[in-house]
Amino acid sequence: MSEDEWVSEEPVIVVVEDDPNIADLVELYLRRDGYRPYQAPTGERALEIVALRRPKLVILDIGLPGELDGIDVCRSIRAESDVPIIFLTARDDELDRVLGLELGADDYVTKPFSPRELVARVKAILRRTELTAMDRSDDRPEPIDLGADIIVDPARREVTVGGAAVALATREFDLLLHLSTNRGLALSRRQLLDSVWGDGWIGDDRTVDVHVRQLRKKLGDGLVLETVWGVGYRLD
Repeated sequence: MSEDEWVSEEPVIVVVEDDPNIADLVELYLRRDGYRPYQAPTGERALEIVALRRPKLVILDIGLPGELDGIDVCRSIRAESDVPIIFLTARDDELDRVLGLELGADDYVTKPFSPRELVARVKAILRRTELTAMDRSDDRPEPIDLGADIIVDPARREVTVGGAAVALATREFDLLLHLSTNRGLALSRRQLLDSVWGDGWIGDDRTVDVHVRQLRKKLGDGLVLETVWGVGYRLD
């Protein structure tokens, strides 16, 4: 696809996949649903396109040729942007899944996969992103003070600790915001998955545990996020 083409209103999605057959298949299904995909066969090319096109979402294979694999690409993107990322990979063990989520991926699809399911997940993530943006522009909700100098600003989608911004992945922020607006309530993992990931999300309850662990790590001991054994989590 030429980089000199006119700018379209279609949502841009970068497909980072070195297998041309898989990349072409994903592109076909994305185009059918009104998206504008750009293919990147290497990590280096992916970062170039992401910087140039500012996509709405990135579909990212872990096993890539060259010096940068998918893990490296995800780290680089997360250092600059909170654009949603879906990992698309042949690796299906728990270590890779947990690592991907800890790096800030929003979802994880393993090969072989259904292109329709992949597009459904793309739609679900983008729908939630759009609704969040609408909420920011319409309501301008007030920042939430969690104590210990931790402030959650829903309008800016920003978290600060002692006045310094802390970079959170999209789902990490959404999870923290949901816990913040339900402060004091014990919420089950399934409730959190349904509310933050969406009731159509297919996945493991441990996804919540990974994101909670990341929030505790990034925000420090001042975040009073308690484990309610046999239930889930409560933000006090």
